[in-house]
Amino acid sequence: MSTLNILDFILLALATYRVARLLVRDTIFANLRNRIWNRYPPETTRRGYLLTCEWCTSIYVGLGFVSWYTISSEVVRFFAVALALSAMAGLLTAYEDRN
Repeated sequence: MSTLNILDFILLALATYRVARLLVRDTIFANLRNRIWNRYPPETTRRGYLLTCEWCTSIYVGLGFVSWYTISSEVVRFFAVALALSAMAGLLTAYEDRN
């Protein structure tokens, strides 16, 4: 089992943020969200509500990343770097757009 160092923690945190945002807000997953919401309405079910809240979704995404990291830190790090870069690009773009 690998020990989580500070750099990997930051990478996994940014990757978790990016995946949670993809699932909850980004257009690319809108059809999937709508299908889930049709079957599990967010107003009345926990499953549906899960995809309305980045905070809630991030718990499960983070748990997945940490579990994956304990199994294969090198592989998860590869994907986490790409997702972390995407997260940083999105955050910097949002910051620029505010000014």
